[in-house]
Amino acid sequence: MDKENKLVKKVKRLLKRLGTPRWLHRFGPKKYEFYQHLVALLVRFFCQLSYRRVKQLMDLLGLCCPSKSALQYTAKKLNQAFWSRVLRATSGTPYLVAIDSTGFSRTKPSYHYLRRIDGKMPNIPIKVSTAFDTRKKKFCAAKIRLLPSHDIKDVKFLIKQGKPHIIVADKAYDANWVHEHCLKEGIIAHIPIREKGKPKHHSLSARRKAAKQFNLRVYHRREMAESGNSSIKRKFGFSVSSQKARTIRTEVYGRLTCHNIFSWLLRDLGLNHKNQHLYKLFKFSSYYAISDSKSSAARREIK
Repeated sequence: MDKENKLVKKVKRLLKRLGTPRWLHRFGPKKYEFYQHLVALLVRFFCQLSYRRVKQLMDLLGLCCPSKSALQYTAKKLNQAFWSRVLRATSGTPYLVAIDSTGFSRTKPSYHYLRRIDGKMPNIPIKVSTAFDTRKKKFCAAKIRLLPSHDIKDVKFLIKQGKPHIIVADKAYDANWVHEHCLKEGIIAHIPIREKGKPKHHSLSARRKAAKQFNLRVYHRREMAESGNSSIKRKFGFSVSSQKARTIRTEVYGRLTCHNIFSWLLRDLGLNHKNQHLYKLFKFSSYYAISDSKSSAARREIK
């Protein structure tokens, strides 16, 4: 291909910022570079394909792609530290971060089969806690656990990776040590307090002091984290096909990375008043489409 693909350019710039080596292994055959492995994996996560189908698709498009087994080895080798750096590089420095958690099932069950055997819905063993930048609409940090656990266990990790100035979270994160950690790091926390009776002592705890500075308007930014988690499931599915811990983490982190990298599509194609040329074009085409159908009531709604 004479003109390089935009995704390939993005991945090359990303790996250059991270300072990763050119080759995946220094003793390897030096046949495929690291960016070619990562491009194929991102295409797999974005299109929800298997390793074999990704290899076939890349060959049909004329792009150089490693074999199926090589992609599986790469997905197993990439650890959590690498993907945390990728999320931090693709999201930038956040100011206000919303912390929330969601779950993924290991397999996608057949509802017809479950109904036939009178079975129940399977549990959700994979827990994902995310730190969502409410301004850029990107994920700046994530923690993945294969077994169910409490949401509050991953707060310190998300704060350390995201490095925000303000955090918002729901009542599940209301604990005195969380507020003390935020004060130590110079972070303002807006977490609604759980009413468990009046304090026994006259001296207020850290969570009681934070409750006096609680801002409801800032707290409502937390809803964007729920929208971000919902968009991941709607675009890339609510289940993972991988079986082992390393590959499961790679698949979930890859979906979050695809959301950060391809978020420019929402900004360029979003039909809002900020994109005046696209908004006017949409309004112009909608007006004449309605005029052809002789619908005056719908035309008044467009105006």
